[in-house]
Amino acid sequence: MTKFKWLNQKMHKKTSFDAAFLSIISIATAPHVQAAEWNVEQARQLRQLSASSLEDALPVFSTAEFDRALAQGPGSELDAAATTLALRLARAHLLGTATDAQRIGWKIADTDRTTDLAGWLERARAGDGLATFFAALRPAHPDYAALRAAYARETDPDRKLALARNMERWRWLPRSLGTDYILVNTATFEARLWRGGKQTGTWRVIVGKTSTPTPVFAATVRGVNLNPWWNIPASIVREKRGRFPASQGYVYLGGQWRQKPGPNNALGQMKLVMPNPYSVYLHDTPSKQLFERDVRAFSHGCIRTGDALGFATTLLEGVKTRAEIDRIVQSRQSVVIDLPQPLPVYITYFTAAPGADGTVTIAPDIYRRDARVPAAPPSGETCGI
Repeated sequence: MTKFKWLNQKMHKKTSFDAAFLSIISIATAPHVQAAEWNVEQARQLRQLSASSLEDALPVFSTAEFDRALAQGPGSELDAAATTLALRLARAHLLGTATDAQRIGWKIADTDRTTDLAGWLERARAGDGLATFFAALRPAHPDYAALRAAYARETDPDRKLALARNMERWRWLPRSLGTDYILVNTATFEARLWRGGKQTGTWRVIVGKTSTPTPVFAATVRGVNLNPWWNIPASIVREKRGRFPASQGYVYLGGQWRQKPGPNNALGQMKLVMPNPYSVYLHDTPSKQLFERDVRAFSHGCIRTGDALGFATTLLEGVKTRAEIDRIVQSRQSVVIDLPQPLPVYITYFTAAPGADGTVTIAPDIYRRDARVPAAPPSGETCGI
């Protein structure tokens, strides 16, 4: 996994992501300890960490009550105020600051919500690991690190706002996506495969039209369906008014319109087996010329994948060769091949993302979702506790 130095060198001297990750794992798995009262040095360090939250496009929370307690010195009041501030800052780093209403449409469950932050904080304080604790709560993905670095350098207010909103979106995902997964970004029309914590391939995709946007959700890919049948959704049957010519392979079976496997099939020659409540899949398409467009929002919600058979070959490495896959495709028989291991797939929406060269670009907000995402107030403003 790509290593990088935390921008705040004062608190994270030569600390890589891997080191921070290992540190928080050791903190999380350490035996329970009863933390001593907050001392003045720890409280002042917390004050600095709170002030530096703007580096992560987070609000600077009000410290008025904390400052009054700090002025009085160690004791129960400082313990209460410091713990309250520390946990609020930790939750912001780990889970974001958006309300449920602001997250409407984001259907990826954040498993970090069950984290025992209070316990982790106690163990971190007992080991003098307060700074590492907060650093390791940030999203672990290198895309977040790229956005954070770009945010620190950006001067244009509109671009800075876009970066902040997308940094917030990263906090809505599990902090770690694992080592092997597919990450689809519908805003930039691409799917990326990660194996062993490293990006191993990128494919162009076509996503839903603005009238039928691709949802944000997570699923598990269990296999590849070569020469798939297409079970036509009821919404498309209504749209087409039940007009499906037999010459294009359409049949009416079991009370449902379906399309036979073949070169004209709307799913093309490959579909990933990834059960989900939205009936949205990654699949091939006969309309390959559309992949040459810069803005590729043409589907009813599903994700059409460029070089679909190449993508399938990569996923089935060690199970089927490309020659074997081609022979199955030529047979026109519908065949499902299981992946060696189930693979998570995250269908996301990030309008700010790093490209192949690492440069962060801002993509058009095709689904007009950005305005719902909160961002930190301008530097110098604070949020009350």
